[in-house]
Amino acid sequence: QVRVVESGGGLVQAGGSLRLSCAASGTFFSISTMGWYRQRPGKQRELVAYIIRSGSTGYVESVKGRFTISRDSAKDTVYLQMNSLKPEDTAVYYCKYTAAPSPSTSYNEYWGQGTQVTVSS
Repeated sequence: QVRVVESGGGLVQAGGSLRLSCAASGTFFSISTMGWYRQRPGKQRELVAYIIRSGSTGYVESVKGRFTISRDSAKDTVYLQMNSLKPEDTAVYYCKYTAAPSPSTSYNEYWGQGTQVTVSS
């Protein structure tokens, strides 16, 4: 079974940058959407950014102008460049693919295990 795995989290000072990556362990037949979510302490998981098949992107208001989502379609990899980080960005970040692993399989959601991002003030 194909899995998705995040990397790139860590500890950074406020104002700093981090780049998250999410790669598939195998190859998907088709990916409709790639997204980044986060779960802050005591909060529900929220959508941070997404990119659809056409390349269109969307962001939650709080990260607009600071975060950029991008992808490498050849590698089934999605990135989240996070600049001007704030303490309130501290969270576990998850990637999610909506994808079909084969032509005969329906689309399903594939979640990564999460990567911790901690922004110190």
